[in-house]
Amino acid sequence: MEFEIVGDIHDIERMAVHSSIRDVARLRKIYGRGRWRKLKGVARIRLQNGKIRLAELHWYQAHGVGRKEIRWKRYLD
Repeated sequence: MEFEIVGDIHDIERMAVHSSIRDVARLRKIYGRGRWRKLKGVARIRLQNGKIRLAELHWYQAHGVGRKEIRWKRYLD
């Protein structure tokens, strides 16, 4: 399901770095080298049907590359 992030992401926590990320080889192949991290945080998202929900988000991020493959894991409201 597609969604749009409304506002800022807060309560950001690091889940994994470098070799502890399972997909680090795939990320480097697609997006390039960098210090890859897997992060999670909380934000309000707008769903396709127009509803706004509070959700936990997971994504990969590297310096110079930015946030990639953002996905929601669960609703918090």
